[in-house]
Amino acid sequence: MAENETSGEKEASGLKKWWNILRRPSAKYSLLVLLVVGFFSGIIFWGGFNTVMEATNTMEFCISCHEMRNTVYEEYKKTVHYSNRTGVRAICSDCHVPKEWTAKLMRKIEATFKEVPHKILGTIDTPEKFEAKRLELAQHEWARLKKNDSLECRNCHGYEGMLKDAQTPTAWRRHQGAIKKGETCIDCHKAIAHKKPEGMKDDDEDVPKKGKT
Repeated sequence: MAENETSGEKEASGLKKWWNILRRPSAKYSLLVLLVVGFFSGIIFWGGFNTVMEATNTMEFCISCHEMRNTVYEEYKKTVHYSNRTGVRAICSDCHVPKEWTAKLMRKIEATFKEVPHKILGTIDTPEKFEAKRLELAQHEWARLKKNDSLECRNCHGYEGMLKDAQTPTAWRRHQGAIKKGETCIDCHKAIAHKKPEGMKDDDEDVPKKGKT
């Protein structure tokens, strides 16, 4: 290397050297070394990624903002999903995030681009703003669950696991009718963990109208 080489030229030379290493295998490092480094780097990345994914599924994370903690969380605590005779509790992610990994990832991406910006903008940062948006927010969630065949509901519930003797005759008849019609959970069960939005239409009621099955 020339003695009068400038510091800028040295820096450029160094960057070029590292770029060449990245572009093609180096004679200094065997393919085995590169594979091992890549393998463990992948494990570290994947572990960190999944840790973040699961951390955002916890109840603590979901109610960390006052918009959720002071509104829908308080409503949910009064329902059978929070406290029941069997002691099985469904937390926020059980009802709002699919278990299947690919669907879960898509839900997280959706939340990042559609919901996080509204948190930053303060769209529902007061009880008054939240109530004004409650019906719209609920309708978005109902439509999402309708589209994915109530995938989150089926994290825990399924027609195939229902016991006839454990249901009222009316409930059993309605569930059998829903199977025949190809209906999904959200078609009948809305506002079961949170209060009904003001302005909710009769067709959106969680209990079917009298005379319907």
